[in-house]
Amino acid sequence: MAADGVDEGGEEEFGFSRNYFLAKESRGAGKKSACKVSDIDVVDEQELVAAMSEIKPKHEKEIAALRDGYRGSYSQWVFELRCGFGMLFYGFGSKKALLEDFASTALTDYSVVVVNGYLPSINIKQVVLGLAQVLWDLLKTKRKTPAASMSKMKEPSGSQSLDELILFLNGPWVEEKDLFICVVVHNIDGPGLRDSDTQQCLARVAACSHTRIIASIDHVNAPLLWDKKMVDTQFNWYWHHTPTFEPYKYEGMFFPLILAHGNTTQSAKTATIVLQSLTPNAQSVFRVLAEHQMAHPNEEGMPISSLYSTCRERFLVSSQVTLNSHLTEFKDHELVKMRKNPEGEECLHIPLPTEALEKLLKDIA
Repeated sequence: MAADGVDEGGEEEFGFSRNYFLAKESRGAGKKSACKVSDIDVVDEQELVAAMSEIKPKHEKEIAALRDGYRGSYSQWVFELRCGFGMLFYGFGSKKALLEDFASTALTDYSVVVVNGYLPSINIKQVVLGLAQVLWDLLKTKRKTPAASMSKMKEPSGSQSLDELILFLNGPWVEEKDLFICVVVHNIDGPGLRDSDTQQCLARVAACSHTRIIASIDHVNAPLLWDKKMVDTQFNWYWHHTPTFEPYKYEGMFFPLILAHGNTTQSAKTATIVLQSLTPNAQSVFRVLAEHQMAHPNEEGMPISSLYSTCRERFLVSSQVTLNSHLTEFKDHELVKMRKNPEGEECLHIPLPTEALEKLLKDIA
């Protein structure tokens, strides 16, 4: 009887489940929503930014008290750096103000280099070159380097490989162990630093005898960027839980506002920031491309051969190799797209409307 009861109960439960799914299937069959994401009535970006700026910050006293509390740990943090640790700060809220306050008040005896990892793209070689040049100047200024070592040293330059620059940062130029550069990396898990090669490079820099990394993370999966060797041996992290509850004002400025129109506006702003970080020659090459596109709005873009000829005439490039290096930067930063014209030629196109291009050229003038 018990067995029959179990069977009857099981059949009843199975029947209920089957009827439930059959009802759902019959109700949903043939029905398809006509709603589209594009139908959402979103506001203009400027209106949204203005509205956001009027939002009054909350708990300012508590946030300020929290940051003041962290100041009491500054001496301990400096001691950890002198012991050879890298410092990793995590927790809710922007840690940009905290790290910059720590650097400006507690690290005055050291050279400090700041890397904004929240930028859309970062040239890691330029970062390493900058560190090497700071160390070079430091060694010359301190005058604690033996003459024999100075004669063996070669001043860092852009022509050197990444391996050579890292070797210089790790060189036994001085016996003083307290001679190091503090590298503050805001968002070491940011979009411009998130790829494996860049993280490997940063780990090698962190392992150098003349560098100390002070970094922040905000992405929940940030620790997955590193393996055990990188965490324990190269970065040698000393983890600090430092929630600040401060808004991500700077970290979020490069992300488009999903509730607003204005992807074009956001792209133009990003393009301006990127171009201002490039060399004057690169900006001039971009200007040639933009002027051609504004003059010929119906074309697929400017053929690479035409761009090279024009840049040669204006003495902006000396060879195709030089032009290619500029174009690589443009492509890496998504400033240009490749298209083919009816003749099958590869053309360069800037994905911005004419009005945005005109404003962009004024901003970088």
